[in-house]
Amino acid sequence: MPYGYISVGSNIDKQKYIPASLIALQKCFGELKVSSIYESEPVGFSGDTFYNLVVGFNSELDVKEVAKQLRQIELDNGRTRSCTKFSARTLDLDLILYGDLIINEEGLQIPRDEIERYAFVLEPLAEIAPTLKHPISQLTYAELWEKFDKTDVRQKRIDSSWLSTG
Repeated sequence: MPYGYISVGSNIDKQKYIPASLIALQKCFGELKVSSIYESEPVGFSGDTFYNLVVGFNSELDVKEVAKQLRQIELDNGRTRSCTKFSARTLDLDLILYGDLIINEEGLQIPRDEIERYAFVLEPLAEIAPTLKHPISQLTYAELWEKFDKTDVRQKRIDSSWLSTG
């Protein structure tokens, strides 16, 4: 059964949409492995800070069906598809890994290149899957995080005791 990882982000009403996303993901996939929440500056635009985390799950669904489920959860939580890539959002759910699949086609990239580009994806992934190897580089996520250039990283782990998933 493939083990997948989802990058979760929100900067609009994030104390509502982060818990709502976890409840919806739990309904879809069952037990989740949830990283700490990181508060980070927006990338590519000015706006409110984001809450970001990574969630691990098991599923027998086809990778395209998983991606479809994530789109539906975003829509159910006020996400509009008309928004530009770098903009404020209620909820952003990206399937970043699915087993050891390597896919690069229109609308679906696994592993997502954001893993190695953005601290807000890599740090929480390295937290919950430190010994897992990137399917292309074969480096562990702990190694990738250790090598990551943290010069301009503006994020911090936050207290998530307010987070309740029912």
